[in-house]
Amino acid sequence: MSKIAFVFPGQGSQKVGMGQDVKEAYPEAAAVYQAADERLGFSLTGLITEGPIEVLTKSENAQPALVATSVAILRALETAGIEADYVAGHSLGEYSALVAGGFLNIEDAVYLVHRRGKLMEAAVPNGAGAMSAVLGSDAETIAAVTEEVSASGEAVQIANYNCPGQIVISGTKEGVHQATEKLKEAGVKRILPLAVSGPFHSELMRPAAEQFADVLNEITFQDGKVAIVNNADVAFTEKAADLPEKLIQQIYSPVRFEQTVNALIDKGVDTFVEIGAGKVLSGLVKKIDRNVTILSASDTDSIRAVIEALKEEN
Repeated sequence: MSKIAFVFPGQGSQKVGMGQDVKEAYPEAAAVYQAADERLGFSLTGLITEGPIEVLTKSENAQPALVATSVAILRALETAGIEADYVAGHSLGEYSALVAGGFLNIEDAVYLVHRRGKLMEAAVPNGAGAMSAVLGSDAETIAAVTEEVSASGEAVQIANYNCPGQIVISGTKEGVHQATEKLKEAGVKRILPLAVSGPFHSELMRPAAEQFADVLNEITFQDGKVAIVNNADVAFTEKAADLPEKLIQQIYSPVRFEQTVNALIDKGVDTFVEIGAGKVLSGLVKKIDRNVTILSASDTDSIRAVIEALKEEN
C-alpha cells in the first residue's frame, strides 16, 4: 500500500495573488482566509490579493500568508478525501504541517507565525546578517569551514540541508563572506547570496527563539492525527507536549529537509504532495530521490490533477 506525505513550503515562495483562484472555487478555502483575517485583525487576504510584493514579503506578512495559502489548498484537497500518512514542512512550512496533522488550528497557526516573523526580523539589525546557498559541495567540507570561521569570531553555520549538493549557510555578513572565500579556496565553484532580511536558522536567532517561547505559551496544541517530522531533530512527533521546545529550537537550528525526506522514505512513503505556493520542495525531493512520486498542488488546476493522480493510485 502506497504511503503519502504532505510537505509544505517555507518563506520565499510567496507571490501576490497566490491561492486566490482556490479561494474562489472552494468555500472551505475561503473560510481559511477569513479565519486568518479575523485572528490577525487586518486583511491578510487583501495583502495577498493586491500586494504590493514588498509589503507581502516582510516576514511578519509572508509567514501567515504562506501558511493560510497552504492550508486553504489543503482544505480543497480534503474535499476529495485526500489524506496523508505523514506531514512535514520546510522551516515556516512546519506550521502548515502542524495544521494538516491536527496539532494546531489555522487561527493559532497564523497568529504564531505573524509573531515569529516579527521576532526574527528584529533579532538582528537589517544588513548585519546574510545567507548564501552553497552548490555542489558536501556537508563535511562546509561544516569544517563554518566552524573554522566561527572559531575566529564571526558567526556562521549550516542553516539548511536542502538536498544533495545544495546547502545554505547563515550568519553575520562578514562570517558568510569569510566562509564563502574559504569554500572557494577549497574548490567550491557556485555560492549564491540569498535575498533575505536576516541570518535565519543560525545561532544569531536565539534571542528571537527565547522571546518566541513566551508566545508559544499562549497557545494550546493538540495531539496529532498523523505524525509530523520536525525540522530541528527529524523526529516523528504525535504528542502536543513535545512541540513547543521543537518549535523554539527550529528558529536557530538547521532545517534538515534532506534528512526529513529520507526519514519519510524509510517509513514507506513513496508519494510526496507539495501543498502551497510554488514548486520549490518538489524540485528538492526529486534531487533527493528520483524513484518517488512527486505531486504539487498550488492552484485549482493542479489540485484537480493531484486528486486524479491519487485516485488512480488507489
